[in-house]
Amino acid sequence: MIRIGILGAAKIAPKAIIDPASSRDDCMIHAVAARDVEKARAYAQEHHIEHVETDYEALVRRDDLDLIYNALPPHRHAELSIAALEAGKAVLCEKPFAMNSAEAARMVEAAHKADKPLIEAFHYRFHPAFQRVMEIVASGELGDIKTMRAVFNVTIPYREGELRHTLSVGGGAMMDLGCYSLHMVRTLAGAEPEILSAEAVCERPGVDLSMQANLGFASGASASIECSMADGIDRNIALEIDGKDGSLVFLNPVHPYRGHQIRVRRGGEEAIETIDGKITYEHQLDHVMDVLTGRAAALTGGADALANMAAIDAIYTAAGLSPRGL
Repeated sequence: MIRIGILGAAKIAPKAIIDPASSRDDCMIHAVAARDVEKARAYAQEHHIEHVETDYEALVRRDDLDLIYNALPPHRHAELSIAALEAGKAVLCEKPFAMNSAEAARMVEAAHKADKPLIEAFHYRFHPAFQRVMEIVASGELGDIKTMRAVFNVTIPYREGELRHTLSVGGGAMMDLGCYSLHMVRTLAGAEPEILSAEAVCERPGVDLSMQANLGFASGASASIECSMADGIDRNIALEIDGKDGSLVFLNPVHPYRGHQIRVRRGGEEAIETIDGKITYEHQLDHVMDVLTGRAAALTGGADALANMAAIDAIYTAAGLSPRGL
């Protein structure tokens, strides 16, 4: 039985790990930590979690936990994920992996030293729909990739204390939304990009309300990514791939379980697919359990997470902003 501890009484945790774990018999949510004792106890009661800690460090030191889910904002990812690894725990860390690539490098090194899995929670990556897109690209059906475009636009209204709008904790559209778009094009290219240009729109100092970046790959392929959390923006989550011999459009790649389409056009004909699957977070927990039991190697984390953070740093720099935490 894999016993899971949650860092943070987070809104994401019920759908990301509490509900998926509740339907399994090989893992359980065993403890949660939050700074506010009343909030922690109420959260534990609501979600039927037996043990409560009001100190994050105390949670990662518990000897009755096997996996830590780090659901805290990015500014607490490195410190507490490293502490968990050093305490002999595996870690599932929410995206974005860290505040910057220097933090990511320390996290990856700690995982190597501890010989424990450290997985980044890019839940979309584990759904059969994205795996199908990878199969289509790898098959050569589209020919060599020429261009890719990944978009993640969704309103995240500003309010005092909203984490995605707060620079000090790792806020910004690129961190919260664009990290997905970047991860998708990197994964499909199977290579690391050069950041050719980037442009940010900021309403508050240093916090990108939107970001657009142009990337190049050694193969000659190019990619553009865009993300926005601006008030009133039309919701748009999509991935487009143009190849020498065909094209593909993937609608709703981040949450395919809520409805998606994979449209492949080749030779003037279009085929539309939808791929059966569970909620992305259920597939993610499937993968985590496979990694913990030695049935699979981690698809995210490690060198992949470090490279994604390095590219995010480079995008911020190209846009005239500082990487988070620097």
